[in-house]
Amino acid sequence: MTEIQTVTGATTPERLGRTLMHEHLLVGYPGSDVDWVNPGPSRRERVERCVDRIEEMKGLGITAMLDPCPSDLGRDVELMAEVAQRTRFQLICATGLYKEAEGATPYWKFKMNFGSVVDAMAELFVRELTEGVRGTGIRAGIIKVGTGHGPLTAYERAVFEAAAVASLATGAPITTHTDEGRYGDDQQAFLVEHGVPAHRIVIGHSCGTSDSAYHDKIARNGSYLGFDRFGLDVLHPDAERVASLARLVKAGFGRQIVVSHDSVWCWNAMPFPSGIQEQMEKIWNPTHFLRRIAPRLRDAGVSDPQIDALLLDNPRRFFAGEAL
Repeated sequence: MTEIQTVTGATTPERLGRTLMHEHLLVGYPGSDVDWVNPGPSRRERVERCVDRIEEMKGLGITAMLDPCPSDLGRDVELMAEVAQRTRFQLICATGLYKEAEGATPYWKFKMNFGSVVDAMAELFVRELTEGVRGTGIRAGIIKVGTGHGPLTAYERAVFEAAAVASLATGAPITTHTDEGRYGDDQQAFLVEHGVPAHRIVIGHSCGTSDSAYHDKIARNGSYLGFDRFGLDVLHPDAERVASLARLVKAGFGRQIVVSHDSVWCWNAMPFPSGIQEQMEKIWNPTHFLRRIAPRLRDAGVSDPQIDALLLDNPRRFFAGEAL
């Protein structure tokens, strides 16, 4: 039986239940630790805030969540473990590195001056998947990688190649970041060319575009589409996301979609001007899909079993590694 690593130990695909596939307890952009003038919440406040969020989710029947924060974006696995223990909630964390424009690129690019960094990156990913993060014993259950507003850069190609090496060595699946719903097909092609089975890949933030040809290409080539930014109308309207998702379901691709919000509950330092985060969170929070989007999908002709599959069957099948 396939095991999935959570921050509090192993679970199985069958025990996951309803799963949100892209939410963040904490994000801290590289350099945020310098801005001591605008700190985020204290450790205790972070824990309490995250516990409250998860209890809200549990009240709606959500029993598991993926926090795909890569290692260079403020990931705090001990915070995740404390919150998961308090709430008795299944929480999966990630290894991996973020896109070049906003990740820990200075270190790795300096290292690239002396040769390939693929093996070093892959070793990091494998050790976090098999041994744990920084001696904590808390193991990642997935690999997270990303690209920016253009095709894969030389740096991102190294990260993606390392992810492929680690995935093949450990059997771990991969989830990605895209901007504006673009270049996910390039990500998919690169990973598949490097040996990763297409059905072990979620192309994240695919809902950042309404381009049906783009969606269909990724689905036909066998990967999952992350419709995982509901509530972020500032980037792409929910009305467009709902219409695209409903079309994909009606086209027979409902088995290849996972959903979430990409919500951020705590920041290592507050990047927004005062009041903006609070205003965004009225919609951009991990209850939004079930409270507001699911009814709109029903109005668009998506059935309750089809909606439930987005949260239950598809994450289970993805983590189980079942062929589509």
